[in-house]
Amino acid sequence: MDSLLLIPVLLPVLGGILLLVSSFREHRRTEEKRIFAGGGRGLPVYVCAVLGFSAVAALGLAWTGERTVTLFTLLDAIPVYFHIDATGRLFVTVVSVIWMLTAVYSFVYMRHEGEEKRFYGFYLMVYGVLVGFDFSGNLVTMYLFYELTTLVSMPLVLHNGSREAIMAALKYLFYSMCGAYGGLFGIFFLYRYCDSLNFAPGGTLSLAAVQGHEGILLTAIFVMLIGFGTKAGMLPLHAWLPTAHPVAPSPASAVLSAVIVKSGILAVIRVVYYIVGPDFLRGTWVQRTWMILALLTIFMGSMLAFREPIFKKRLAYSTVSQVSYIMFGLSLLTVDAFSGALLHVAAHAVVKSGLFLTAGVFLYGFGATRVEELVGIGKKIPKTMWCYLIFGLALVGIPPTCGFVSKWYLAQGALQSPVGIFSWLGPVVLLISALLTAGYLLPVALKGFFPGEASDLAGKEDELRKVPGSEEGDVFAEDSPEAERLSGMEQKSENEHVPGEAVTESAQVRVKEPAHSMLIPLMILAVLAVLLGVFPGPLIQYVSDIGKMVLQGTIAG
Repeated sequence: MDSLLLIPVLLPVLGGILLLVSSFREHRRTEEKRIFAGGGRGLPVYVCAVLGFSAVAALGLAWTGERTVTLFTLLDAIPVYFHIDATGRLFVTVVSVIWMLTAVYSFVYMRHEGEEKRFYGFYLMVYGVLVGFDFSGNLVTMYLFYELTTLVSMPLVLHNGSREAIMAALKYLFYSMCGAYGGLFGIFFLYRYCDSLNFAPGGTLSLAAVQGHEGILLTAIFVMLIGFGTKAGMLPLHAWLPTAHPVAPSPASAVLSAVIVKSGILAVIRVVYYIVGPDFLRGTWVQRTWMILALLTIFMGSMLAFREPIFKKRLAYSTVSQVSYIMFGLSLLTVDAFSGALLHVAAHAVVKSGLFLTAGVFLYGFGATRVEELVGIGKKIPKTMWCYLIFGLALVGIPPTCGFVSKWYLAQGALQSPVGIFSWLGPVVLLISALLTAGYLLPVALKGFFPGEASDLAGKEDELRKVPGSEEGDVFAEDSPEAERLSGMEQKSENEHVPGEAVTESAQVRVKEPAHSMLIPLMILAVLAVLLGVFPGPLIQYVSDIGKMVLQGTIAG
């Protein structure tokens, strides 16, 4: 028993509650002088201190051996407790790295969104809940934190308070709750047919108790896969993702797509590989249907992303597709495919958070929300666009990036799996999806750097003027609301930017790269995307060891 495990869970939750209380009091007593004034330096320092200490504690505890602490007991046989294992260690590392980098990026970005204290209050709370989710030691504990993840992350979606944001948040809540109830339905059955609900590699299913009840248990497991797959954006309950992303602030979209959707993945891993056991599902209609749904989601998500003109919505459909790569790998029930799925958990988190943060730069600096508005933007912010290009290549799966390694293992796992037609159909769908991914990501970089006659930016000079209150390196569209707020007066441009048109020199107040606190996280993520592809050995060994552990006695890929 180690009560230190409570620190990275409770500290950010309590720190977030303190910010929310402070924000509420400010709305009630606006004349009072405040410690963490919105837009001041106190708030970023406070968030960095709480989040940084919590992340260091989480990683330190996770990587210094297995630990266990019991919170309380619901029933005699069902404790609510934390236990660190190899899978939880990987997921909490991904969560912590992405959460810290996104927080640093957001300090400048959130100035134009407003209500910063409320945003960071929930941002801290979600981190604490996700750490608790990753550290969960049994199915009931995991379910409690799974529900909490939905409840505390929903305010990040509805942050700006618009009608679209409220409707998107309600859709996110409705879908997630329906999926969670599917998971709860399955837990009732597993409690009856399992020796224990505690996570154990290979599962805890009692074959003697299941005898004669295989049909109803398979149905319950399938309902769980659909339910927890909702958070991961798998068909048929995927529609919340493309609705939530365009209206959420870009930092929220980044963690939602890179991290929070992975809670559905971890829930599926825990159910299939740590409770039920892969042997029970191998060769059943549940495995075949799971593979079909995953492949349909991969293809459908890629096609919709290819046709989508709104940039953040395009990235949302991309997430629907890419996360189902992981689902497909898990459904094959072999070591190589399982390893590829975990590799893609890390790769997708790095790449997709970088893509959404890049989209935030486009929106924050130029007010660009549609793909056609990004023509020529590479000449204005070349460093940001180079980062985008690296992210795009990684998501396509071009070596030597992390996406190539994870997709290689997924394809090899499929080809070596005894799953009939799916052993070759899977790699074919992955290849088609990769081509579509190249089609909806890479032309943005190509036209950004080489706009052609439609937007010839070369050789032009601007008379740039500093926006009062902005930092060196900030980028603001002259007709943007943030420029008005920071300058204290309405900004008018002789050539006002029209939505749907390419970014031009005359539509800018600042044309330099974004502030360092926005650019550095992008560059770190871009470097990680390459390093994980150039030096994948340690991570491959780590996830392969997990795969062998949970698939003991099964057919290895």
